[in-house]
Amino acid sequence: MLPTGFLLIRHAESLWNAASRWQGQADPPLSPRGREQAKRLAEALSHERIDVLMCSDLRRALETAEFVGSSRGLEPTADRRLRELDVGDWSGLTRPEIAANASETLARFDAGDPDVRPGRGETRREIRQRVRRAMQEIAAQHQGRCVAVVTHLGVIRALLPGSEPRNATFLRARADQLASPDADD
Repeated sequence: MLPTGFLLIRHAESLWNAASRWQGQADPPLSPRGREQAKRLAEALSHERIDVLMCSDLRRALETAEFVGSSRGLEPTADRRLRELDVGDWSGLTRPEIAANASETLARFDAGDPDVRPGRGETRREIRQRVRRAMQEIAAQHQGRCVAVVTHLGVIRALLPGSEPRNATFLRARADQLASPDADD
């Protein structure tokens, strides 16, 4: 069988992206600029094969996915396992606000410590396990198909370490290129 192909899509700009606020699993909508980005993204993807459209259940990802799906007649399937890293009580704060109250934890987070809990939220190790298991299941369910997944930066980093997609951009990957749930990177 052919491997499952993925288009890993980072959602368009949200209101909190525009305000430089940490979102985590908070649920702000797309900004006006984000809606324009999502329209351009849908146009850019018009020549890509997409058999299945999935997304995080957070509004910024779902709204972006709706733009992508509308031109193709695809309804996005929301999956909460594709949510962003939970940053706990850092959600809604700016970097300076976080640094003022949790500079040591922020420094550990910025250094890539896989076990630090930003704002008493989820560790990077936990998001890696969560999303990598979800993607293994999705790949098995859609063997040989192309699955577009509209999600978040933290999720894409967990799947493809070192990647840095901007809002409303996408990366191509095959299921066998995604990091495994047990990999400790």
